[in-house]
Amino acid sequence: MCGIVGVVSGAPVNQLIYDALLLLQHRGQDAAGIVTQQERKFFMHKAKGMVRDVFRTRNMRALPGNAGLGQVRYPTAGNAYSEEEAQPFYVNAPFGIVLVHNGNLTNAQALKAELFSSDHRHINTESDSEVLLNVFAHELEKATRGVPLQPDDVFRAVANVHRRVRGSYAVIALIAGHGVLAFRDPFGIRPLSMGRSKDGTVMVASESVSLEGTGHVFERQVAPGEAVFIDLEGRVHSQQCADKPQLFPCIFEFVYLARPDSVLDGISVYQARLNLGETLAKRVVSTVPPNEIDVIIPIPESSRPSATQLAHLLGVPYREGFVKNRYVGRTFIMPGQGVRKKSVRQKLNVIGSEFRGRNVLLVDDSIVRGTTSREIVQMARDAGAKKVYLASAAPPVRFPNVYGIDMPTPSELVAHGRTIEEVREIIGCDALIYQDVEGMKRAVSAACSPGSMKLDGFDASCFDGVYVTGDINADDIARINEARIGQEDPLEESTSRLALPNAQEA
Repeated sequence: MCGIVGVVSGAPVNQLIYDALLLLQHRGQDAAGIVTQQERKFFMHKAKGMVRDVFRTRNMRALPGNAGLGQVRYPTAGNAYSEEEAQPFYVNAPFGIVLVHNGNLTNAQALKAELFSSDHRHINTESDSEVLLNVFAHELEKATRGVPLQPDDVFRAVANVHRRVRGSYAVIALIAGHGVLAFRDPFGIRPLSMGRSKDGTVMVASESVSLEGTGHVFERQVAPGEAVFIDLEGRVHSQQCADKPQLFPCIFEFVYLARPDSVLDGISVYQARLNLGETLAKRVVSTVPPNEIDVIIPIPESSRPSATQLAHLLGVPYREGFVKNRYVGRTFIMPGQGVRKKSVRQKLNVIGSEFRGRNVLLVDDSIVRGTTSREIVQMARDAGAKKVYLASAAPPVRFPNVYGIDMPTPSELVAHGRTIEEVREIIGCDALIYQDVEGMKRAVSAACSPGSMKLDGFDASCFDGVYVTGDINADDIARINEARIGQEDPLEESTSRLALPNAQEA
């Protein structure tokens, strides 16, 4: 999961891209990068860290031009600690192309071998985004064959990318001297929105919030399999480039990843989370009688809408019992379990009066590894709670995610191979209530606005083990995990992201 943005304008775009990346900072806090184009020349700056740390005044002045793109990175493949794997990536032929990518390729290793042996292209990092860039560059070179570039050539290249590449990918690329290209995988697993400002500036970005927050009017989502090409005059060309596109967005976007004020594929993230609280209420009642709950407290931030709706339906007081330090990064997207464990008590502090002598129902958006949940339950007990119940707005996370979310090995997932009672014992709560998978899907789909693209289903693979691309088995998961983030950098623990200012949270 990363955040990406691309812009074509009649005015300089460096500040606009910077502002859009700030609005997408919740999607990645490991690295950031911006590239702009002026007179067919690219100007790039990228580094590890948060947006406001990576880009100083001198860096912004060195990014001239009226077209460009940017990314905030959350690593799930390659090396999280390598400056070289910050995006955008660049190739000089054909034309000169820079690219940013949100997602994860499931056949990256096979493609890398194919690029070397058949396409005669060199990959210099472990990033699947560099693989994707070179596949696209090779296909664009074949499509143009030395003639001037036309939108149809771009669409033909994207169609061939769809035939070769597997996995999840929302992509924005800048082709030197020609324009910005955006496209999604044929299942639309990762989101991509498009909008326009009053002055004619066209922007594509991961979430609608980055459009609206920079003065653009949201127009539509890029459809699964579709390619949108915006030339340097701001004219928009689009074409469906996949043979059998279907819309199966990642349901974890609505549970946790996206900002609540975003709309993805016609689904309001905020309304989806309210709906999750409503369906969760039925599960809570069947486990813990409401008269045995004195107070409902959310675990900040993403669970607040679900907790609010849950409290309303149960008729139980809703209270804020945790104060969040906004200058600590999101623990879920921090590579390295040691850093993640270390940050919990630095990240949250309890308001003791809300816990003392009470039976407390804590509400979280999801429970992945369980380490944070166990720590928070203990914090509630230390604050004097008589009983601590825990409800998850999402079902048990039992399976690895291969589409760009850091849920790597089954052994790291607390619910994998365990009953709910066994998970409860590990976390240490008095009762544990999970959402059910079908209830989650119904709740999220009910938040879809009329007239939106037809929803064919969801990628809910981390909950139900069904991988929508149809090309994943146990061997594939083991192979993919070898290329994923799972080890700490020993030099990072003492100076980790905990020292960095936090972004605006989802």
